[in-house]
Amino acid sequence: MVKRYNENEIEKLVEILKNDGVISVPTDTVFGICGSISSEKAKNKLISIKKRPESKSFPIMCSDINQIKEIAVVNEKVEKIINTFMPGPITLVLKKKENLPSFVTNGKETVAIRMATSKELEQLIKKVGNPLFMTSANESGKKTCSSLDEIEKECPDLDGMLEGKIIYDKSSTIVDCANVKLIILREGPITLKEIEKGID
Repeated sequence: MVKRYNENEIEKLVEILKNDGVISVPTDTVFGICGSISSEKAKNKLISIKKRPESKSFPIMCSDINQIKEIAVVNEKVEKIINTFMPGPITLVLKKKENLPSFVTNGKETVAIRMATSKELEQLIKKVGNPLFMTSANESGKKTCSSLDEIEKECPDLDGMLEGKIIYDKSSTIVDCANVKLIILREGPITLKEIEKGID
């Protein structure tokens, strides 16, 4: 059985993440599984839990805009999008900063970023001291798990689970901001129209 923790036991989950562990957490959109981006071991564990192709890089969840700026290039337009829609059901694809280890992005020049969508997640990331790899709780290609019982069945090798609820039950909108023109890579709760209006 995978041990479950409530929001008052964040410290225990921080310890797991600092020691190369992988846990599941509720985000605003779907249940996610995460590991520290400072740990290649955690990344490999996520790949094996998800049964995911190694060539696919994981999205990253940051605690706030300052943490996003530490790992990605944020221009004026991107900063506007962040300030208008984050935290929220949106993922931004940005150019990565040079200092980000290449294993984090599989050598790619871009990184997909979300911002912590709850106080618990923000606290968890801040206490770990760096952003987290964050991917949906399911095997690659399968339906996203919608309860802790389902996650436990699909991902029995997790090191812990944070209890909690999700809001949208729909994956986030993914926007490619790495070029001049914004491109929606995945439709989600926020539309391109809303984004363009928000940065006018």
